Amino acid sequence: MKLLVTGGGGFIGSNLCQMAVEQGHSVRVLDDFSTGRRANLRDLDVDVLEGSLTDVHAVSRSMSGVEAVVHLGAIPSVPRSVANPRASHEANTTGTLNLLEEARQAGVSHVSVASSSSVYGANPRLPKGEFDYTRPMSPYAVSKQATEGYALAYQFSYGLPTVAFRFFNVYGPGQPADHDYAAVIPKFLDAALHGRPVTVHGDGTQSRDFTFVDTVCSVLLQAAERNVISTDPVNLAYQTNTSLLELIDHIERQLGHPVTREFSEPRVGDVKASQADCARVKELFGDVVPLSLEHGLKKTIEWMKGLDR
Repeated sequence: MKLLVTGGGGFIGSNLCQMAVEQGHSVRVLDDFSTGRRANLRDLDVDVLEGSLTDVHAVSRSMSGVEAVVHLGAIPSVPRSVANPRASHEANTTGTLNLLEEARQAGVSHVSVASSSSVYGANPRLPKGEFDYTRPMSPYAVSKQATEGYALAYQFSYGLPTVAFRFFNVYGPGQPADHDYAAVIPKFLDAALHGRPVTVHGDGTQSRDFTFVDTVCSVLLQAAERNVISTDPVNLAYQTNTSLLELIDHIERQLGHPVTREFSEPRVGDVKASQADCARVKELFGDVVPLSLEHGLKKTIEWMKGLDR
């Protein structure tokens, strides 16, 4: 299969590229490397096209000979979108429209897009199911609701085979900690491994549904290989409910020493609790077995320790 991965230089994208190459697929990457990293693809046999999703000509070129697309390219992060909502809209919403339109014109046989649990926003229900109402609390969440909405609209309007996955706090090897908008697990691990206190925004009781990156990539690759489509979004998480304080407890057990906590004000746009109803993903991808948080943290810690060698 000839697979196009947008945002392939990013954390999830580069892990997906590695898995796809290992399974014998031909992979092309479209990335402008504004948030992704070339080094993530250095040792992979992939065709790299540098370009932005906002550049229709670059998107069009990336579709040549492609059978399936996994659309991960975006400007991530709720705080980043609060700081610069227009940039998030242009990359995530307009970029998705460009991607879908060029995929349609090229006759691509399958498109998966990455939405986010952030679309549930102010909805307090747990676990959160795909048919529960959405109440975005940040520009990022709005852009991801548009991402999934466009994918489903192209399925209904043009017959483009699509599936929209709502990601929930993906983590694992390759996820950077060295920038202002780093995700919580690499930030906590980097601090704990280097003897610094971890900074908790809020009181630490906010919860997340942490999902190991290999689990996510297995689902994404199967969706492309089996041409899985859905007329509704699909939660890509497995109904864990871990508070940030519980996460720190897990990290302390893995490292074998206590971790100092520092508390600060809650961040604008952050949701209080996130937990997926995973019935749909289990129905569609029943042979994918999620890795536990304990084992996922162990693999991530081993990778991060290797960075210091």
